[in-house]
Amino acid sequence: IQDLTLKRGGRTILRKINLTIRAGEIYGILGPNGAGKSSLAYAIMGCNDYQPDEGKIIFKGQEITNLPIWRRAKLKITLAWQEPARFEGVTAEDYLLLGMEEKNRVEAEEALQKVLLEPKEYLKRKVDKTLSGGERKRIELAAIFAMRPQLAILDEPDSGIDILALDRIIGFIRELREKEKTVILITHRAEIARIAERAVLIGEGYLVKEGSSQDVVEYYENRCLPCPKFR
Repeated sequence: IQDLTLKRGGRTILRKINLTIRAGEIYGILGPNGAGKSSLAYAIMGCNDYQPDEGKIIFKGQEITNLPIWRRAKLKITLAWQEPARFEGVTAEDYLLLGMEEKNRVEAEEALQKVLLEPKEYLKRKVDKTLSGGERKRIELAAIFAMRPQLAILDEPDSGIDILALDRIIGFIRELREKEKTVILITHRAEIARIAERAVLIGEGYLVKEGSSQDVVEYYENRCLPCPKFR
């Protein structure tokens, strides 16, 4: 990510962001609510209205700054939304199989188990309002695991995934590292950012600090959280 600047509604959301994320690592993007973390995720994914005003996004040597979202999906970039979507009439099984190159029901079941959902109970459930936000988030994550993307951007929700479940999820993500899969974890919680090898702190659209997750979390807890601006 080179000199990425993003403006929306007359406001500058991201200001000259420069990041290099290595293949096969878990990388944390930490910051308070409203810092610009999700906007950065949407820009990487190519969502509508999040086209950078300046800068470049390069993935595996290819510039993707102007590619539409479906082209990025074809490159196996995917995003778990902060608020998981509902799909009226679509079962969890259909949703899981949709993103798999080779449709495999056994792997779909294994993906549900990775996020602590019982396949017999959830495969035929509709991904709609009958499920809680936390259940839909877990099914969304299971779909990402079944897809086995090159880059998975996980935008952590405010609620719905407890630490035990997240620990199991991250354990699976770490398994993917051997296959050069990359994960970006977006969070406002220090305990989650610690899972990453490296991290960046974003505040008011600025890159405040980058380094090991331990150094970034320490800065966040000792310098940012006590500051009224970040409360």
